[in-house]
Amino acid sequence: MRPCIVNKLTIGGDAPPRVMGVLNVSPESFYHDSFIPTDQIHKKAVEMIEQGADMLDVGARSTAPNAQAISGREEGGRIDAALKELDGTGFTISVDTMNPGVLDICLKHEVHAVNDIAGFASDAYARRVAQAGLPAFLMATDYTPGDAVGLEETKVALATVVKRCQATGVDNYVLDPGVGIWTPQRSYDDNWELCRHFDEFLAFDRPLLGAISRKSFIGDLVKREPEERLAGSLAVTLFLLQKGASIIRTHDVKETVDTIKVYQRMGK
Repeated sequence: MRPCIVNKLTIGGDAPPRVMGVLNVSPESFYHDSFIPTDQIHKKAVEMIEQGADMLDVGARSTAPNAQAISGREEGGRIDAALKELDGTGFTISVDTMNPGVLDICLKHEVHAVNDIAGFASDAYARRVAQAGLPAFLMATDYTPGDAVGLEETKVALATVVKRCQATGVDNYVLDPGVGIWTPQRSYDDNWELCRHFDEFLAFDRPLLGAISRKSFIGDLVKREPEERLAGSLAVTLFLLQKGASIIRTHDVKETVDTIKVYQRMGK
């Protein structure tokens, strides 16, 4: 496996499983309790790092189905304010945006990677990332985020993402199979299938991101709202670690770090 290096942090290869803490500055988020007002961003970031997060992922707009749409200006203003709170901390930071204009705003700050759920579907976005020399977390996408349905389509979409990376000269990246309900065509069963066969995505020889924190396919199974999906999320996290995930994106850093410690101890 070719590891990905983000601000001297090695992801994949012989590195231990990493933790990406979610810093959510979008009040429209499906998980309302995760919203962090700007004046609390720094405090929450410090807390996540102290709990064991290796890096932080800052996002300012919700991509959940039926979420209220916001303008690029609104997203840019939110993420600009959040990143100002983090400048100078030395924390390793990725920015969760697929908007080239918003990315331009982010590049004025101390950011170390992009998290693009559109998987470089935008040539303009991909070129900006390449020019900035940033690593990327890239989700399986053909035309719109999460449009691949089922295991085989996801493999095809990831292959397309890899080709986009080759075309733009980006060779430092992590692949995200894109577990979640992104389009009406997706079913909960589709997401369980992606988790069940997560190890098959290792064929791309790149680190894999497990991004399942408190998502609706878990809620459908356990019949709980996002605020009560921690146990289910940790159970899926443990399974994905066993299936080869190199980094876990989570709202719950402390509990995820504990889960990884247990996973590592069981493997000795």
